[in-house]
Amino acid sequence: MSVIIAGIGTEVGKTVIGAILCQALKADYWKPVQAGDLDNTDTDKVEALVSYQPFKCHPETHRLLAPMSPHAAAKREGLTIKPNDFNRPDTRERPLITELAGGLMVPLSDDFLMIDLVKQLGDPVILVASSYLGSINHTLLSLELIQARGLNFAGIIFNGETNPESRDVILNYSKAPLIADIPYAPQLNKSFVKTHADKIRNHPRLA
Repeated sequence: MSVIIAGIGTEVGKTVIGAILCQALKADYWKPVQAGDLDNTDTDKVEALVSYQPFKCHPETHRLLAPMSPHAAAKREGLTIKPNDFNRPDTRERPLITELAGGLMVPLSDDFLMIDLVKQLGDPVILVASSYLGSINHTLLSLELIQARGLNFAGIIFNGETNPESRDVILNYSKAPLIADIPYAPQLNKSFVKTHADKIRNHPRLA
């Protein structure tokens, strides 16, 4: 099953979840837009964490220098990101895990948002949430948006140190399908990724 990974914000662990899903589903990986950290991209990180073979990371469509919103980073380089820039990699032999840059309402240009790219690509969405002050609001707003835009929604993954009060109110209010709770990784390595990939490999929402 191919999926698109969206976060409720920045630094919620989408890349770790991307590696776990690639390992679990024996899938390829693609991050359409990388903004900043070009010497150690999310693609580089996933490639270092996934152990199954033959694993393939597809090149980013846009590699932007500045670590900021893609629309602003592109403007700094005299670029305008357009919908027809993006051609989904041909992965007929394996599923594809696509990782967005940030959340669903992150702008790629003045009139093209990440959620528009999600609609264009067409794969189901997994929402990655983590517990921080404000995460309930950010998660519920993201779930409302997914429903309002009629996206194909696979479920939610909580990543990092858990806050049962936050987690429970999100699930009870939204009725969002839960795929996994991935704990904080004291050592993020191939062993951690494989352990948690094995736990979710047969989850019915990933079939």
